[in-house]
Amino acid sequence: MAGEQLALTVLMGVLLVGVAAFLTRIEDWRSYASPAGGGTVGESGYGHREKPGGVLRWLTTVDHKDIGLLYGAFALIALAVGGLAVVVMRLELTTPASNIVSPQFYNALLTSHGITMLFLFGTPILAAFGNYFIPLLIGADDMAFPRINAIAFWLLPPGALLIWAGFLIPGIAPSQASWTLYAPLSVEQAHFGTDLMLLGLHLTGVSATMGAINFIVTIFTERGDDVSWANLDIFSWTMLTQSGIIIFAFPLLGSALIMLLLDRNLGTMFFAVEGGNPILWQHLFWFFGHPEVYILVLPPMGLISYIIPRFSGRKLFGFKFVVYSTLAIGVLSFGVWAHHMFATGIDPRLRASFMAVSLAIAIPSAVKTFNWITTMWNGRIRLNTPMLFSIGFVANFIIGGVTGVFLAAIPVNLILTDTYYVVGHFHYVIMGAIAFAVFAGIYYWFPIFTGRMYQRTLGKWHFWLSMVGTNVTFFAMILLGYVEMPRRYATYDAITVGPLDVITLLHQAATVGALILLVGQLVFVWNVLQSWLDGPKVTDGDPWDLKDDGLFTREFAWHEDRLTAADGGEPQNDGVRADGGTPETSSD
Repeated sequence: MAGEQLALTVLMGVLLVGVAAFLTRIEDWRSYASPAGGGTVGESGYGHREKPGGVLRWLTTVDHKDIGLLYGAFALIALAVGGLAVVVMRLELTTPASNIVSPQFYNALLTSHGITMLFLFGTPILAAFGNYFIPLLIGADDMAFPRINAIAFWLLPPGALLIWAGFLIPGIAPSQASWTLYAPLSVEQAHFGTDLMLLGLHLTGVSATMGAINFIVTIFTERGDDVSWANLDIFSWTMLTQSGIIIFAFPLLGSALIMLLLDRNLGTMFFAVEGGNPILWQHLFWFFGHPEVYILVLPPMGLISYIIPRFSGRKLFGFKFVVYSTLAIGVLSFGVWAHHMFATGIDPRLRASFMAVSLAIAIPSAVKTFNWITTMWNGRIRLNTPMLFSIGFVANFIIGGVTGVFLAAIPVNLILTDTYYVVGHFHYVIMGAIAFAVFAGIYYWFPIFTGRMYQRTLGKWHFWLSMVGTNVTFFAMILLGYVEMPRRYATYDAITVGPLDVITLLHQAATVGALILLVGQLVFVWNVLQSWLDGPKVTDGDPWDLKDDGLFTREFAWHEDRLTAADGGEPQNDGVRADGGTPETSSD
């Protein structure tokens, strides 16, 4: 068994070294080397050639818009996989005893669900928006390194297959170490699935780091002549800050994963009780893990800050303070990781300092919340689907944020840690806020990346089902935490905390909410697919009437030029407004 695990690890290591060696042979990272022939070279130095057709286009493209669509499709598939896994888990928890799946399979689903949602949905879906729209928003021809951009995406599918390998390959048990991979459990579990999952996580981390470098270089060096730091849009600011966090956080996770692989396969003792100590893993993981929360939430905050003004008929209130608060979160995010470890027995003086920073980081988030509310105050609000999801984001984020402030306080944390309260808090932020912002962005920019309009009624059904389902599910979990129901339990018929009938009722309520969420996402899938294939074509370059309020922005100016060029007319790019500046002429 140990020899087979070692051989598998060595084989994957050789594969990664081979990929790295191949990449070093590529001389010009910025060139466009499409298999198709013919083309011209623009002022930026990129060779823009005619794209091949069919599947070959998607396999060879380095166009930022195509890669954005690839990221988006991949992330939505991962969302479906992770979502279906959690539906099975919720159905299992409807009754106290084990009825549908075994506890072992439940633990495997739990592990896969967390890693899938964070690494295969959360980060890639934000990269989808960034890849497609940041070059359009800043007046760039493409990302700074188109080939690296493509490579960063194509690392994700093999990473996903490795993460899910325990479910896909007969005879290999999936990992049951939970998504946090705490030692010594993650060291001692003799599952090939865990080794493959660690390798898959490593690939996703390399992908995220390459993408982050690309975003930073693009925003610093590829901006149009009329795009300065003063009028850079808020979404680009949040993507820039997120990329900075990724560069500092993900490499540390990669190092920790390598040490865990060495402990599992070569007998090192980085995380052994008699060696480096299992607590070392928690420090390394959460030094990455809590900045990862802001990696996931900052770009959605940027999306909300970008969309709310468009449907409120006024500019974002306090634009500079939203930018400053974004940068403050980026810095403070690295000083709060040990609040996940208050119950581990760390030095009380350290606990106090981490409590202070954990409370302090709520301030810039509160600044953003007040700015969003003030932007809507006395505005000309239009309750289109993107705006509904944006308002839903604000409401859910307030609940998720306030419950997090309680957990930052040591006395409260010691009582509620490892209960369903933490699960409810976390999912109010992940599902109730981040996913809502993603849906707002998809609906807002749907006319651009499809050329069609979605079904507005179905969009509102999607919102209300998601809003009701989110609050039913996760508020029930908050209440489960108050009756001290432990998280990560496959069964609860033998627990000794809280009244069993109340716990069962709350679990059933959470399951009903999860099923409502499922129905809402099925409506979303149908709406997107049907509208993309057969929806009414958008012939107006300003589908949201942004010009009426002087809020017409670069990406819609590009879209309008595309429609005009298709009709044989001349581009019209006047009156473009950046979030923090005055109307200007787009160079895109």
